[in-house]
Amino acid sequence: MSEKLKIKLSIANRVYPLTIDSSQEEGLRKAAQKIDAMIKQFEQSYSVRDKQDVLAMCALQFASQTEQKEIDKDNLSEEVEHKLIAMNQLLKECLSS
Repeated sequence: MSEKLKIKLSIANRVYPLTIDSSQEEGLRKAAQKIDAMIKQFEQSYSVRDKQDVLAMCALQFASQTEQKEIDKDNLSEEVEHKLIAMNQLLKECLSS
């Protein structure tokens, strides 16, 4: 069983105390850094000052990346399946000759 840690993450100038499994720490810290970097980028690029709007844009960006990865994975799986079916058919043809 993983050891529990108490950490504090700063996101958008707010501190969030969390109790997590030690195995989650690196991922959570990297995610918080990515969020803060994206906040800075949105604030600079779009002159947005309302943190709620910036955080909503960050959430949309991360969610769309996740969804796109899932779509790409599904497309790749479908492509691989079609190729395997074609290879299987070729093997059957070769073996039956």
